[in-house]
Amino acid sequence: MIEVDGSQKSGSGTILRLSVALAGILGEPLHVYNIRKKRRQPGLRPQHLEAVLTAAKLCDAKVEGAVLGSQELWFNPGKVRGAEIRAEIGTAGSIPMLIMTVLPMCAFADRPVTLHVEKGGTDVRHSPTINYIRHVLLPVLESMGLKASVEVHKYGYYPKGMGAVTLKVQPCKVLSPIRLEDFGEVTEVAGVSVCTFLADRKVAERQAKEAEKILATRGYRPKIRVVNDFSNPTQKGSSIVLWVKTNSGVILGGDAIGEIGKTSEAVAREATRNLLKEVDSEATVDVHLADMLIPYVALAEGESSFLTRTVTEHMESNLWLASTILGVNFHVERKEKLFRIVKTGS
Repeated sequence: MIEVDGSQKSGSGTILRLSVALAGILGEPLHVYNIRKKRRQPGLRPQHLEAVLTAAKLCDAKVEGAVLGSQELWFNPGKVRGAEIRAEIGTAGSIPMLIMTVLPMCAFADRPVTLHVEKGGTDVRHSPTINYIRHVLLPVLESMGLKASVEVHKYGYYPKGMGAVTLKVQPCKVLSPIRLEDFGEVTEVAGVSVCTFLADRKVAERQAKEAEKILATRGYRPKIRVVNDFSNPTQKGSSIVLWVKTNSGVILGGDAIGEIGKTSEAVAREATRNLLKEVDSEATVDVHLADMLIPYVALAEGESSFLTRTVTEHMESNLWLASTILGVNFHVERKEKLFRIVKTGS
C-alpha cells in the first residue's frame, strides 16, 4: 500500500490530488493521512472530495474516508477505464483543479474519456483559469502525445460558481518525453479576455485593450479574442489569459481574474505582468505549468528537461511525491537565473 503523509512539503490539496492520480494509474491501494494539514481549514473541502470521487469512478475504486473535513482517506483502485462520467462540485471550487486530478489517469484509460463537470468555478483564486488549461497546459501535453480538449458551457466565479465544462481525452498509453532547453524566438502573442454578464461595462474589451497597450510597448502585436459571455446569469465575473509561443516549442502563459473592487485594467496589468516575467526570464516553462507537468514528465518514457524561473512550493511537493511513488529520479540544478529540471530516463 502507498502511504502518504499529507502534511509534508506544501501540506496542501496538491499532495492529495497527485497521490490519488498516481495510485489510480499504478492500480495500487493508497492511504493518505494528515490531508491538507497546513491549511486554515484542513481536510477535504468540496472540490477535493469531488476530485477523489471522480477519480474513483474512472478506476472503480473503493474509497473510505471520503467525507467533508476528513483528514484521512483510503483509495483502492481497479483498472482505469474510459467512460462518460459526471462530477458536481456544488460550490465555486476549482474545476481546473479537478481536471488536473483526473487528467493523468485519463491518459492511461482503456478507451476515450468524457467528463462533464458542473456547478464549480472555472476562474477562481489559487487556481489556473479554465482558458489557461485550454490554451497553455493542453497544447503542451499534446506535444507529449496526450490529446485532450475542454469545452466551456458556463463560466463560473466566486462565490456561487455554477460553471460547467466538458473534458474529452483520447488515451495515449505512452507519454513522450519533453525537452525544452532553448527559449527560441517569439512567433505568437495571443490571449482570450472573457466577461460574463458585464458586456454593458465593456469589461472584456477593456481587459484586452489594456493588455494590448502594455504588450505593444514591448514590440508585440497580440491577438486577444474578446468574449462577452452570457452563459451564467447567476454569477458575473471576468478573466484574461495571455500566452507566448516560440519557434522552439515553448508556450508560456499568464492569467488573472476579475474581483470586486478590481478594475478591468488592473486585471489586464496583472496577467500581462505575469506573462512578461516569464518571457523576460527566457524560461521554457512558466512557474505554474512547471508543477502541473511533473506527473506527466515522471510517467513519460525517457529523459525530459525544461527550464523554469523558480521552484514553487507546489512544484517541490510534486517532485517529492512523484519520486517517492514512482521511483523516478529528478534533478534540480541552477542554470544562471533559471532552474533546470531533469527527469532521468527510465
